[in-house]
Amino acid sequence: MSEKAETRLTPRERLTRGLTYSAVGPADVTRGLVGLGVHSGQSTAAELRRRYREGRLAREVAAAQETLAQELAAAQQVVSNLPQALQDARRTQRRGKHRPWIIAAVAVAVAVLAGGAVAFSLVRRSTRPDPSPRPPSVDVQPRP
Repeated sequence: MSEKAETRLTPRERLTRGLTYSAVGPADVTRGLVGLGVHSGQSTAAELRRRYREGRLAREVAAAQETLAQELAAAQQVVSNLPQALQDARRTQRRGKHRPWIIAAVAVAVAVLAGGAVAFSLVRRSTRPDPSPRPPSVDVQPRP
């Protein structure tokens, strides 16, 4: 028993076979020519799409370069104006006005926390029972 696996012929092989064999010649020649035409049309369309994408990509890259150049020029202008802006900011900044209030608030917070810690330790000591000098009246070890 031999099984014949039907392999699909390419249009070129079909045309060659059609020209070789005269019995199926006209059908194979026609199918081969149509297949070659379809493949060449697909190939041409793919090439045109590739060229279109490359052209569009080149335009997009050029636009991106132009935008980048504009952004770089704007950044250079900002950097060149930075020393003046820093100097103006230093003039308007008042550091000494709020500092004593901040120190006082931190000192009060520390004092409240210290007082709370002392109060907590005193309350905890007062609620803890004193240990008895006598031995326990109940046996501590459970019996088996």
